[in-house]
Amino acid sequence: MNGWEKLILYFQYPFVRYALIVGVLIALCSSLLGVTLVLKRFSFIGDGLSHVAFGAMAIAAVFGMTNEMPLVLVVTIVSAVLLLRTGQNAKIKGDAAVAMISVGALAIGYLLMNLFAKSSNLSGDVCSTLFGSTSILTLTQTEVWLCVLLSVVVTAIFVLFYHKIFAVTFDEGFAKATGTNAGLYNLMIAVVVAVVIVLAMNLVGSLLISALVIFPALSAMRVFKSFRAVTICSAVLSVCCAFVGILISIVGGTPVGSTIVAVDIAAFGGFSGAGIILGGMKK
Repeated sequence: MNGWEKLILYFQYPFVRYALIVGVLIALCSSLLGVTLVLKRFSFIGDGLSHVAFGAMAIAAVFGMTNEMPLVLVVTIVSAVLLLRTGQNAKIKGDAAVAMISVGALAIGYLLMNLFAKSSNLSGDVCSTLFGSTSILTLTQTEVWLCVLLSVVVTAIFVLFYHKIFAVTFDEGFAKATGTNAGLYNLMIAVVVAVVIVLAMNLVGSLLISALVIFPALSAMRVFKSFRAVTICSAVLSVCCAFVGILISIVGGTPVGSTIVAVDIAAFGGFSGAGIILGGMKK
């Protein structure tokens, strides 16, 4: 059986269709936020919050919670707000705040999982949480609909407040001078990022989420210069990479998260080459 026939066979199963739907939606949301985070030089907020989500998942596992998403979502959103407030503190700069929360949450999460381990395969559980697992292929219809709902909300927020986000991203001082509540929009961005992080945990794992946020935006910036063009290109590229990555993972039996990131890296290489060529042609 060749790869094409295998794909056709797999598409007959609902869990494969669910995985593709969720993967594409998460990639779309991540890419929309990625452009703003990269331009604001706050790319690693995703990394920090993903480690916080790992810590929250460890707490949920210790208490034996069957549905861990509500707890993880609340903890991650609260951490996003604290991270924003702490990052604005003159004594603790943004990058230091991210590093502090990131390392602290990761360490405490792993410590709790060791102290209160309920699984005989602790290293496997930790590895699957950090680097993604096959749970993307065991999604229920309820989880898929929840992901669809949250993705629609995230996309709607970005579209409705596009101009405000644009203003806060490029010149926060000017935005404040014109009456824009920059603090409110920064808070909104942080909360939306937290939601996307929690959604992406099952897909790529906590250590690889930053790649899903950063690579499409950086790739698009190699070719396009305007905010709108970069955002659209980043969204399309991220969705395509996620789709291709999941298909390769299903056919080749490779880890879903790592495969998607590998496709993103390949796309970044291609766009970097295209940017060099186009830059040379313009000269």
